[in-house]
Amino acid sequence: MPLVLAGAPIGQPTDASARLVAVLTDAEVVAAEDTRRLHRLCADLGVQLSGRVVSYFEGNEVQRTPDLLAALRAGQRVVLVTDAGMPTVSDPGYRLVAAAAAEGLPVTCVPGPSAVTTALALSGLPTDRFCFEGFLPRKGGERRARLAELAAEPRTCVLFEAPHRLADALADMVEVLGPGRRAVVCRELTKTYEEVVRGTLAELLAWSADGVRGEVTLVLEGAPTRTAETTPEELVAMVKLAEQAGLTRKEALASVVADTGRSRSEVYDAVVAAKAAGGAGRRAAFDH
Repeated sequence: MPLVLAGAPIGQPTDASARLVAVLTDAEVVAAEDTRRLHRLCADLGVQLSGRVVSYFEGNEVQRTPDLLAALRAGQRVVLVTDAGMPTVSDPGYRLVAAAAAEGLPVTCVPGPSAVTTALALSGLPTDRFCFEGFLPRKGGERRARLAELAAEPRTCVLFEAPHRLADALADMVEVLGPGRRAVVCRELTKTYEEVVRGTLAELLAWSADGVRGEVTLVLEGAPTRTAETTPEELVAMVKLAEQAGLTRKEALASVVADTGRSRSEVYDAVVAAKAAGGAGRRAAFDH
């Protein structure tokens, strides 16, 4: 019997498929990220579980995986379900799937709702090409480093973020990607208080200042196509215009990087060279 990855509703229980109901009913083993949520979902769906229920979450994946593999080898149907969405996608399950695949054990999937594609579809941003980054690092320095890696990414990017870290993450995005980059915050998708907020990163940062509740999926506009024809002189002029519009120098540099697709070092060096040529200032003046 195969390992079954079961996609669970991300909000409304009625989004569950008839096939999900069937596999939960027939499962001999159900591995659940949170057994309490599993029982609540089954109550909502009218499912009577007859199989063994075990917990399978980040803290016990390593210890629990061998037991589940043994059940699969014994011919038992094992169903893996997380709190919401698809197992393995920023959720437990990768270790088990990789181990089962390595042994040649069958793995199948019951498709279900996904916060990633739901938010992408609602965003109004390009959907023809996109990437998924999961959760950003919790620490500010690591988060900014990851964002710097994404600064020139041309595809629409979908991320998850904890509500209590959203404002800090948006502040880092403004600093690294520029205040004008468009983004969409999707909150409590498919639930009673679903909210989709569109705007620039600067506008979303202001919106988040009073705090945000609920599960958050963030969709970020991709970087504009690199403009190879933009000369150093034009880059310098764009930085000057951004400063005249009220941005700090750091924000102006980030804005030009976002608008042109050029790297920060290219824009920075163009400004430094212009200053040096004009005999005004020194490189250190731009390090703030």
